Amino acid sequence: MSVGDEHDSRRTEDPYSDPYSTVGGTRQTRTRLPEGEGADVYGGARRPVRASRSLITVVGVVALLVAAIAFANRGDGGSGGSSDDPKQSGAQPTAATGTKPVDGKVGGIASGFPQTEQGAQSAAANYVVALGSDGMYNATRRHQIVNTVYAPDVAAVRQSDLDKAYSGPEFLARIGLKPDGSAPVGQTFISRFNPVGAKVDKFANDTASVSVWYSALFGLAGEGSKNPVSEGWYTNTFQLKWVGGDWKVTDFTQKDGPAPVGRDQAAATAKDMADAVEQYGGFTYAR
Repeated sequence: MSVGDEHDSRRTEDPYSDPYSTVGGTRQTRTRLPEGEGADVYGGARRPVRASRSLITVVGVVALLVAAIAFANRGDGGSGGSSDDPKQSGAQPTAATGTKPVDGKVGGIASGFPQTEQGAQSAAANYVVALGSDGMYNATRRHQIVNTVYAPDVAAVRQSDLDKAYSGPEFLARIGLKPDGSAPVGQTFISRFNPVGAKVDKFANDTASVSVWYSALFGLAGEGSKNPVSEGWYTNTFQLKWVGGDWKVTDFTQKDGPAPVGRDQAAATAKDMADAVEQYGGFTYAR
């Protein structure tokens, strides 16, 4: 039984009670290896080209044509939606608003979000990135993240919970890291959460509930890695409070998915994956 099978994917309990929760990047995601005996995701083996590749190409071309037609028919009406107000149409699509990202930073994390629904969404998306970063595996950096993201009245408790979850030698060994949280020589540790969209579930003047849907990259890239980098999809729902002129986290829950169907693409080599993470920086998220 894998780690992921021990927990109900629909759980809503405190994620810190589960040391393998993906909150903060601590849960190992299950990896489906390519078909064939002895296949190694980062060992140079490639997934054989399927007979349906030509069909997929045709479908892709058709999709592009449909998109082009839709764009041409959009006219000067902007987004082409049925209503200018997302709430009236029953949806809150992630779209550019024209509002500039925040200028402030605390401990390398964006700060100074406006006291609006958009500001709450931006804060939650940025906090997903921080809590899912590899910095959570370094004690000093982890404390900076916790004190920046959480409300002061809950930061101390969360810091204690996270220290227990991230510093346990058995847990670190299980994911392939050394006791100090660093990667073995010749390997690159990757933990990066990438928000896809956010929505406001509830909003008041000084409180908000915001859900963020994101993909997560987690694992070790390098020769001999027993935990190759894999992808997972999750949704975190944050409870936010307006404290000291900014949005801060007071609590949150997590659930798996929704996860898309994987495409017919060969897995990258260990070097390509490590180089990509080192060369491509993260983003400041704004609504």
